[in-house]
Amino acid sequence: MVVLYNLIIMLGLAFLAIEGFHKQLELPWWGILLAAALALFFTLPIGIIMATTNQQPGLNVITELIIGYMYPGKPLAKVTFKTYAYISMVQALTFLSDFKLGHYMKIPPRSMFLFQLVGTLVLRLPILAQHMVASYNHREYLPTRLATRRKSWTCHGDDVFYNASIIWGVAGPLRMFARLGVYPQMNWFFLVGALATVPVWLLSRKYPKKKWIKLINVSIILGATGNKPPARAVHFVMWGAEGIFFNFYVYRRYKKWWAKRT
Repeated sequence: MVVLYNLIIMLGLAFLAIEGFHKQLELPWWGILLAAALALFFTLPIGIIMATTNQQPGLNVITELIIGYMYPGKPLAKVTFKTYAYISMVQALTFLSDFKLGHYMKIPPRSMFLFQLVGTLVLRLPILAQHMVASYNHREYLPTRLATRRKSWTCHGDDVFYNASIIWGVAGPLRMFARLGVYPQMNWFFLVGALATVPVWLLSRKYPKKKWIKLINVSIILGATGNKPPARAVHFVMWGAEGIFFNFYVYRRYKKWWAKRT
């Protein structure tokens, strides 16, 4: 019952956020229900992928595509829908991961839930106050003096979030990736991604003695590209080199050191 009450309270606060404050978030009430349904539907399959591969595919593009088609020209609505659908699923999986750690450490589930709830409030409220002070009292100071002189306020993740609101919210997928846009061919990659696992499966059946073929996980390879904005090409090169060195060479030659240090 506690979980049910908490769900009702969270949905109520979500409706208050979008319907209150003069409806500045631009998202209609049905957007919250659709976002919650998407988060609930994808939590289990993506949780299985995360549990077996330690990789978490994102719903950001899917949520942006859906709300961009259904409610075009509303960038704040797109950001809000993405947050309630995608980020809610991420937080749910993070919550489950913490519960798994608590299970190993013999922490009672109710105590773990209470610590998570109190920790979230203690952490988020000061951050919210800090952002409000910085946004309202130093709005002109942040982008001019800090960003132009010292280049310290880069915020790559925030840039990606803002650019996505323009691409998927203001322009919309219909005018970017459909018949009215200049990139309709990009939609073929949905089919490519769905069929990409078939060649690997066929090769593993044809050459069963080649054990390395079964180690090819197309979902992980394609899912890693979701980090490319804001990550650059140099980051992928370094990730690949470090991953191969530690998880292939060191793992085979110095397994005890690998198990203790990595």
